[in-house]
Amino acid sequence: MLGDDTTAQRLRLLQAEFTQHQRRGPGDGRTATRTESPAPLNLGVVDYITSATTEVVEHTRSMAPDAQPFAGPLPSLYAWSRQQTANLDAERQAASEALIYRQGLEHALAMGDTNVVCEHPCPACGCWGLLWRPAIERAACVQRYCVDNDGLSHTWPLKTLAQQHIAKKTAVNARAT
Repeated sequence: MLGDDTTAQRLRLLQAEFTQHQRRGPGDGRTATRTESPAPLNLGVVDYITSATTEVVEHTRSMAPDAQPFAGPLPSLYAWSRQQTANLDAERQAASEALIYRQGLEHALAMGDTNVVCEHPCPACGCWGLLWRPAIERAACVQRYCVDNDGLSHTWPLKTLAQQHIAKKTAVNARAT
């Protein structure tokens, strides 16, 4: 639909660079009582990549039950999903694109890039400059008048930001044709 491969690039970078075991200094976390060495790669990132891959495959198979099995290299996962859902109606394609876009945001956040959240307007007030709040895993509006009934800043899950982004892109593409 959109042909954007940013999510695939982020997944490729996450897989190539962030699965490596990080050294934390001369001791490397070893103690006198340790009998086994630590894993040679970051198991948290491997688990994250596995769950993201499973989510895309299951979503694609639920949208297109006759989809071919995914057999390619991992970064081609999103191209496979777009190819398998290409014949669906616009609403289902938008749902698939929102999932892919959300995962792109999650990949960037997993690599420590919180600036991807700042590039979205607040769904409530439309101002720019959302901030990522890792403790609650939501984007928060920085505009002081954008508050809920309790006086707290509006916060948004990545799913909402992705749906809003894809809806705007779809509307722009529809107007352009």
